[in-house]
Amino acid sequence: MTHRLRALRHPRFRRFLIGQSTSLLGSGMNTIGTTFAVLQLPGGGVDAVGVVMAARILAVLAVLLLGGVLTDRLGARAVMVTADVFRFASQGVLAVLLLTHGARIWEVAALAVVLGIGEGGFSPGLTALVPGLVPADELADANSLLQIAQAAASVAGPGLAGLLIAVADAGTVVAADAVSYGVSVLALAGLPLSQSAAPRRGLLTELGRGWKEFTSRTWLWVTTLHISLFNFVLWAPFLVLGPTLAQQRLGGARAWGLVLALYGIGSIIGGLALLGRNPSRALAWSIAASAGWAIPAAALAARLPLPWVAAAALLAGGGAAVCGTLSTTVIQREVPAEVRGRISAFDGLGAFALGPLGLALAGPASGAVGAERLLGLGVLWQLTAVGVVLALPSVRRHGAG
Repeated sequence: MTHRLRALRHPRFRRFLIGQSTSLLGSGMNTIGTTFAVLQLPGGGVDAVGVVMAARILAVLAVLLLGGVLTDRLGARAVMVTADVFRFASQGVLAVLLLTHGARIWEVAALAVVLGIGEGGFSPGLTALVPGLVPADELADANSLLQIAQAAASVAGPGLAGLLIAVADAGTVVAADAVSYGVSVLALAGLPLSQSAAPRRGLLTELGRGWKEFTSRTWLWVTTLHISLFNFVLWAPFLVLGPTLAQQRLGGARAWGLVLALYGIGSIIGGLALLGRNPSRALAWSIAASAGWAIPAAALAARLPLPWVAAAALLAGGGAAVCGTLSTTVIQREVPAEVRGRISAFDGLGAFALGPLGLALAGPASGAVGAERLLGLGVLWQLTAVGVVLALPSVRRHGAG
């Protein structure tokens, strides 16, 4: 176990992990807090919740590439601190508005945009920063610990948010989220300032260089496309139709909460299993693990009872941890430091750009073909796609020594 936790020997990484874990816990609370806050406001409702969530997601996607350029130009730490200041400010102002009963829907949406700008700026730096905190042979361990922290926050955050709403109100949850970003700012500010050696050129020139680096690696753009289509074809319908099917035949919101909680627990287990391991052909293992996402959707499509769906979510969470940890480690090891931020931005944008469209189309598509059949088609797609991607030499033989 000491060997598996060796990344914690490094004070800089420990400091970052504490700040990031706190921030992730706040983010895990945020969705619940903001949703209930919007529902309780004058004019609030499901449509208003959708507007606020969409505003946040679109802001993330809009600034992601800029965040990658700035990360490579100014250094990851400087950009991440600035991004967390944006997140702290947006949630701090929203908390004040909610606690003083002065918030309006348009103000919540506007602050969601500011929050999304911070998230889009922060994300590319996450991949770029970690290689400077631990030795190269401990990157997988560091990423596993970050994955465990994220999974734990996804389980604990909503539960803690629900408890705070029960004993206080949604404004208190948002305030706690703001404090978590403040802790992250302090943790990042204590790290040494690093700046990439990448020369500064025009924004479009730097983006073009990043795109060239991204597309020149077949294994990179193929795996990004794989995750993008997975999010569109399988995961978006699962997130939309899962709660509906749970309401119809699994026991409602409590049952769906159990499914999501076990997905998070599976991610924790998967992260723990990876500690101390540096598998060869990590990229191929990552793609193979992505097949696990098909299991809970298959259980729903087959009309299996709740225990089977919950067990499937547990397995999918483990696969998600393996996939995310190993793919991030491969990028950190093989992409030059001077373009790592832009590569991370292109990877993130490509992976999630189709997600909102998939969420919007899931309902109409299920109405046309049926919820179970749509999920079954997504499962078939995912398993076929995993086989096709693994058959490509650039992926299958990657890292084979």
